[in-house]
Amino acid sequence: MNILGINAYHGNASAAIVSEGRLVAAVEEERFNRVKYAAGFPAQAIRYCLKEAGLELKDIDHVAVPRNPYARLGRKLFYAMRMPSFARGRVKVLRKFTGIPQALAQAFDTDPAKIAAKFHRIEHHQAHLASAFFVSPFERAALLSADGLGDFASTMWGTGEGARMKIDGAIAFPHSLGLFYSAVTQYLGFLKFGDEYKVMGLAAYGEAEQLEAFRDIVRADGDGFRLGLAYFTHHRSGPEMSWADADQTPTMGKMFSEKMERRLGPRRNPEEPLEQRHRNLASALQARLEEVYLGMLEKLAERTGLKAVCLAGGVAFNCVANGKIFDRTGFEQVYVHPAAGDGGLAVGAAFFVWHQILGKPRSFVMDHAYWGPGYTRDETCRAIDRNGLRQKGWRVDELAKDNLIERTAAIVADGKILGWFQGRAEWGPRALGNRSIVADPRRPEMKEILNQRIKHREIFRPFAPSILAESTGEWFEKSHPSPFMTLAYSVRPEKREKIPAPTHVDGTGRLQTVTRDANPRYWSLIKAFEQLTGVPVVLNTSFNDNEPIVCRPEEALDCFERTQMDALVLGDFLITRS
Repeated sequence: MNILGINAYHGNASAAIVSEGRLVAAVEEERFNRVKYAAGFPAQAIRYCLKEAGLELKDIDHVAVPRNPYARLGRKLFYAMRMPSFARGRVKVLRKFTGIPQALAQAFDTDPAKIAAKFHRIEHHQAHLASAFFVSPFERAALLSADGLGDFASTMWGTGEGARMKIDGAIAFPHSLGLFYSAVTQYLGFLKFGDEYKVMGLAAYGEAEQLEAFRDIVRADGDGFRLGLAYFTHHRSGPEMSWADADQTPTMGKMFSEKMERRLGPRRNPEEPLEQRHRNLASALQARLEEVYLGMLEKLAERTGLKAVCLAGGVAFNCVANGKIFDRTGFEQVYVHPAAGDGGLAVGAAFFVWHQILGKPRSFVMDHAYWGPGYTRDETCRAIDRNGLRQKGWRVDELAKDNLIERTAAIVADGKILGWFQGRAEWGPRALGNRSIVADPRRPEMKEILNQRIKHREIFRPFAPSILAESTGEWFEKSHPSPFMTLAYSVRPEKREKIPAPTHVDGTGRLQTVTRDANPRYWSLIKAFEQLTGVPVVLNTSFNDNEPIVCRPEEALDCFERTQMDALVLGDFLITRS
């Protein structure tokens, strides 16, 4: 039984294949078309997944689409009657989603009538919940999904047991924690789709002076919350994102009202410098999100009596809030899907069909995130030859594993910046040791060096520490695994001066715990670095420069060449500048 999951016509378009209850492949379209947050139809992602699984389109039994245009139809009709422009947008969305069989047939140059697979429309947040629970290690768990909007809901919660989920409640449009965070992100001058993570990093530099104002903007309400709608515009203008055919990066219209400016002060234009007022507002935004989000989780823990929770949706990427779950709620175990945002819907929809619809038992745990494309030695050799590295005078050595690890660890310990390209690409937006840039965490200047030479981004954004999983409790104040870089913990005070580069200004780190089983080569690199320095941590950031994370060897070579990295590892090849 083969199930194809497709997230299409929404941010983070993606595809996934589940075969006989086990994930085979999953990838976002942006890795192929090189358009960040690509939002169209993921034709290239689907082709890759089929190829990786050794399947053709005719071998697919079910197609799962994580969108149900008919969900909450009454509420949609209510808003459609109030806003004609919104009604036109809903009709456009309906046409796109009902046309997915035709788009799939067109992508494979076939007749839609020849596609034998059965199509399923899975409600957005149920697919989110499935993406976390059905691949988690938990037999029983509480479930929470929170994001901007999907199928006219922003939040959903329930419980999972075995191969079934039970939905206990939801919060519908226009109330949304995700849209709240996005609106204030826009107000602070960060206008690009997906900029919310920048504001999360900025928040650590401020004081939550206007927290009371934010408590008026988002108000507690029973088990959930309500927005003070006078501060927003999305309930009047419509919530749908848009994108152009030629450039499929989504865009969102203005979401905050003049009342927000009157209450919080004038908005910041993107070209204006950041002032302390902006940092303080970011801090208050983050503090209020934590109050509401953690408050919902606390009630969920009390109501269910469960000790494990599974999280998905864009809000679940707020690693700062996630790191506080253990102190602020009754939960003792947390699982966050590595592609918690809308990319993960492809996996969630496929597993929803396998378990919730077909009634199949669980047999799979996602304990690593390496589900994207990988490349052979011959493909890597051809990329190196086409680039002409040797002719440019660069040194290219093919090394045995132990020698490669030893030399690479020494390069990092010497303060050099290393591109690290191994195995299959990561699923989700985090580089987790297969498409990473690695550097020495002991050097306080490394953060600025990386931002100036490689990443070309805002100086306030933190980098991540990758740590040997067995050393986590020695270096951080929590030891619960964080394999997908979705939790931030406080670094132990006595260790902060030893790893200043990935330690944020508030003393925390968005860590990745690395096990030998999940990624033996990356674990060996960190272990070799520890043997040289006494520190079981490396600084890890994504292998890219204002673009999607590199996918192919050619892209890694191009990024290496145009930036100022000192060395690059492609599989078994070590490349150093002359």
